[in-house]
Amino acid sequence: MPETAKRPSAAHTAYTVTKELILSGELPGGSLISEGEIAERVRVSRTPVREAFLRLESEELLALHPKRGAVVVPVPPGEAADVLELRLALERSAAERIARNGLPGEYDQRMRDLLTRQRDLAAAADVGGFAEADEAFHRCIVEASGNRLAGRFYATLGDRQRRMSISALRLRPERLPLLAGEHETLREHLRAGDTAAFAAALEAHLTATHGTPH
Repeated sequence: MPETAKRPSAAHTAYTVTKELILSGELPGGSLISEGEIAERVRVSRTPVREAFLRLESEELLALHPKRGAVVVPVPPGEAADVLELRLALERSAAERIARNGLPGEYDQRMRDLLTRQRDLAAAADVGGFAEADEAFHRCIVEASGNRLAGRFYATLGDRQRRMSISALRLRPERLPLLAGEHETLREHLRAGDTAAFAAALEAHLTATHGTPH
């Protein structure tokens, strides 16, 4: 394959850079950004940035305003509760399957590796990195169940989950070591096949970070 074929397009680069600025919280909800700003940052023309903005608009991360630029869409009221409700349902269902079939070794190892990474990120007070590892850990639980449909659907919540976590933890980085410890408890309940303990620990874990699910 030619070397040029391996390079991401200018539009894709503009898309990934802008999306990361939004998900990381560097561009919080309500922020106004222009095609020119991103074009200058990424060192591309405005045409691929316009394409990237349209893609982000379709993902409900940007609202485009002709001649003004784009506004970062804040997390809609009620969305956090909706996401938490779905996460609880999917992860509880996954725990029930794992209790019946056992926790596959490869997923147990992946969780262990993620826990090690989370402890390092917590020690560094790296909220953004921790939020990524947090999403990966919970997604691993669902994927470990072997339900591929549930795994694919859970992955679609990843961006919202990460954005919510960064927003919730930015002002409380001291919670990062506690969250890593709570993740270890969840893993222990999965290994033991204790679905009731897992469900109770999961709800307490999510509630302490994001508030009470409705």
